[in-house]
Amino acid sequence: MSAARHKVLSQASAARACARARRSGERVVFTNGCFDLLHVGHVRSLEQARGLGDRLVVGVNSDASVRRLKGPDRPIVRARERAEVLAALSCVDWVVIFGESTPLRLIRALRPDVLAKGGDWRMDAIVGRGDVLGWGGSVRRLREIPGVRTTEIARRIRESRGSPKSQR
Repeated sequence: MSAARHKVLSQASAARACARARRSGERVVFTNGCFDLLHVGHVRSLEQARGLGDRLVVGVNSDASVRRLKGPDRPIVRARERAEVLAALSCVDWVVIFGESTPLRLIRALRPDVLAKGGDWRMDAIVGRGDVLGWGGSVRRLREIPGVRTTEIARRIRESRGSPKSQR
């Protein structure tokens, strides 16, 4: 089994790992997303998030959750595979797949010190913001990486499949 697979945890295991980290004086950062077709924007955002603390936990939407949010053609990559790719990144400590449309239940279970979301999110729209602030944590918006979005990459792939060049 790859080392990355050991970093993909259940919610209960991740909650215990986060509690141990906090008891050791480490700051736990949480971020989440679909992470379908991992790209440079994702990697840079994850590195930024990791820079906000000592441990980074990434919540990944399940396949059913992605379909509810993005439509029937998504995800392109299955949840377990997305989670393992994320876990292979050195900036990521733990990955948890969640099935709800939002990570609120997961955030409440993990109780991160810092909640980080992409810069395209309005502060008042960040799920879990009130909870994290309520237990003394902070909420941070990450710098946006312009021009790099999974939806745009998927659109370009679909368009290229119909082009004469892709017939070669």
